[in-house]
Amino acid sequence: MIAALAADRSAQPPKDAPEGAPLTVTAIATREAEFLWLTLQRLGVRSDDCHDVMQQVLLTVHQRLHTYDGRAPLRAWLYGICLRHAAAHRRRAWVRREQPTEPQSIPERSSSPDSPERLVERLQQQTRVEAMLDELDEEKRAVLVMFEVEERSCEEIAAELGVPVGTVHSRLYAARKALRAVYERWTAREKGARR
Repeated sequence: MIAALAADRSAQPPKDAPEGAPLTVTAIATREAEFLWLTLQRLGVRSDDCHDVMQQVLLTVHQRLHTYDGRAPLRAWLYGICLRHAAAHRRRAWVRREQPTEPQSIPERSSSPDSPERLVERLQQQTRVEAMLDELDEEKRAVLVMFEVEERSCEEIAAELGVPVGTVHSRLYAARKALRAVYERWTAREKGARR
């Protein structure tokens, strides 16, 4: 599919591209595949759906590449496309109601000294955190995951997203506040269910 999208649609290369290098969908897909994949996951697209959503992103890149003028960083432009596709994907009714039936992969016993009960407990905690993150809006979720999980600096996040560092700080603050509210709501719901 990527090769089919690579019909010589080109735009102005980004500022960091080599002199005279045309910007094509193939070049973007090759050079930025990992960035696109990680961005979609940060925005709440589950691993099983990332391939499909990434194809939609690349199709949009193919259709809109002529509008990219190279003034802004390429990754900021790509992030915007990923943001819109991830939001649309998460709004779909079947995604919101989906209940995965296959358990997440449990690590081999030899790779972890933990007991089977502890492994199951950690998987349940991971599932719970992912569900709480799903309640955040995409931009806040992405910044929170990049900062807290991937341990990236605010300066790195700002450069990747093409926003000022102050915007990253404010999104991070808002994301933490929203996650705290989600946690408190979940905790209250659990306490009410136990009574």
